[in-house]
Amino acid sequence: MESASSTRRQATRQKLYEAAVTLIAEQGFSATTVDEIAERAGVAKGTVYYNFASKTVLFEELLRHGVGLLTASLRAAAEETEERGGSKVEALDAMIRAGLVFIDRYPAFTQLYVAELWRTNRAWQSTLLVVRQEAVAVVEGVLRQGVERGELSAEIDVPLTAAALVGMVLVAALDWQAFQRERSLDDVHSALSLLLRGRVSGSR
Repeated sequence: MESASSTRRQATRQKLYEAAVTLIAEQGFSATTVDEIAERAGVAKGTVYYNFASKTVLFEELLRHGVGLLTASLRAAAEETEERGGSKVEALDAMIRAGLVFIDRYPAFTQLYVAELWRTNRAWQSTLLVVRQEAVAVVEGVLRQGVERGELSAEIDVPLTAAALVGMVLVAALDWQAFQRERSLDDVHSALSLLLRGRVSGSR
């Protein structure tokens, strides 16, 4: 059981994550100061340094935290499908929906994550690659099980297909958020679900 001080610290860190991700999405990492993060979070500047050694460490932990939440939601979707006896294609479909729900809830984080994937000179690049692989590995596991059970084609390149599925959800969701806000989450999920079932399962 968590102590009251531990719970308070988690709540403070969450406030700092939310402040940092919003500010950095608005104005970039370099332009965002620790003072601004503290002000947006409603805490003293010293509180930031009490929880994180530097702005860089805060951002690195933010990436771990955010991708960790995404990975957990993907895993939960797959496990729930397994528990009710669903197929691996149904599990992948549930993971697509879980990804869309996550992105709809944390759009600023998703924008940052996608942008940072393409930068190579950041101090947190190795951390980002590790946490990205954790998310993709969940999808890889479901794909492998689908191949083993004969539900999916043995010709599938599992690592590349997993990365493609994750990328499809990220890019489609960001496009939805930026340019097609009149669409519902159900609309976007339906479109990606058709793509999944047509290209991965081979069904007509």
